[in-house]
Amino acid sequence: MAAPSPAGPVARSGWGRSSTFRSLRHPNARRYFFGLVVSNAGTWLQSTAMAWLVLELTDDAGALGAVTGAQFLPQLLFGPWAGAIADRRHRQKQVLLTQALAMVQAFVLGALTLSGHVNVPAVYVLAVVLGVVSAFDNPARRSLITELVDPDEVANAISLNTAVMTGSRVIGPALAGVLIALVGTGWCFVLNGVSFVAVLVALVTMDRAAIHRAAPATKAKGQVREGFRAILGDPVLRIAFAVLVVVSTLSFNYNVAIPTLVKRAFGGGSGQFGLMLAVSSVGSLLGALVVASRPPQVRMVLVATAGLGASMAAAAWSPTLWLSMAFGVPMGLAGSGLVAITSGLLVNRVAPNLRGRVLALQATVFLGSTPIGSPIVGFAAEHFGSRWGLGIGGIAALVMAPLGWLAWRHSVVRGRLD
Repeated sequence: MAAPSPAGPVARSGWGRSSTFRSLRHPNARRYFFGLVVSNAGTWLQSTAMAWLVLELTDDAGALGAVTGAQFLPQLLFGPWAGAIADRRHRQKQVLLTQALAMVQAFVLGALTLSGHVNVPAVYVLAVVLGVVSAFDNPARRSLITELVDPDEVANAISLNTAVMTGSRVIGPALAGVLIALVGTGWCFVLNGVSFVAVLVALVTMDRAAIHRAAPATKAKGQVREGFRAILGDPVLRIAFAVLVVVSTLSFNYNVAIPTLVKRAFGGGSGQFGLMLAVSSVGSLLGALVVASRPPQVRMVLVATAGLGASMAAAAWSPTLWLSMAFGVPMGLAGSGLVAITSGLLVNRVAPNLRGRVLALQATVFLGSTPIGSPIVGFAAEHFGSRWGLGIGGIAALVMAPLGWLAWRHSVVRGRLD
């Protein structure tokens, strides 16, 4: 049985009566999630503006894929080791440092753009810088969330974190579509820098006595391998990760596939690009909230994968932009559901002092595959038609859903899964 929350009376607040939002009864969690909503809205504002900036500078989907890949290459290279560091360090202090560095990167990109000195090589360099910072931020930030709630609320908090991330996508891209047209991309980067103030204030003002700090892992050889063993030794996590590897590589490349589709297939501009991302993000928010109210199961991973594939294919080959946007809702719902379910399975099935490492491995699969997948998607969009940038991801997900189901059934028959 979980120990009572140090926060005491908050357990009887209105938040505790909702199974979906129960972890928000903790003041530290509420403060932190509010800061993340503001900060991540700014992050999506910058991400959308950066994608449009690269298209304006090059009019080349391949270049857009390469820049996106450069941002996530550090996650592929350093992600597993960043998770081991997160398990050894004071997570609150590490997140404070990484968020401050990300704020500096945003201000530098904004200054270069507003001064007229921005170019593609500069965007490449700053994308890599942000990627390095994010590689160390991601496992520490997601692990810190598990320390702000009671042990039996960890999976719920992780799902709400996904809801925060996807919910901020509703605000950021839509705002970017308006601001790019009104004031240009440079001010989007500056506003992203300002948005980090919210999460920095939340981190500094936390009640330290109410944080459930996990015992830090001691530095030793083989810590990254220990994280791999925790995943590979569990049939549930093996199946979920196999699906996530393929889908992350080929399906979750929205910043390459969607602007290319909007601009070339439908003749749209930055406003339509931002709106389509925002529409898909409405679905993403719904998907994360649905998962937050249910215990994660491997069969849910397979349903979400099939839904993602079908909706992506439908959005890619829709005859009109508005119909394509409509399919963005189930696309976002299934995509965020897949990520949230996988995260919930992880935190439920591994020890607390391994969470930083396994969450980092998930981020390496989810984000670190982008340097591989983005150029592939960009190449497909450039040489086979803009619809194939999104369509190739839909086909990949539709293939992985039945393969994952066969692996699940095989494990059930052999008595390895319930």
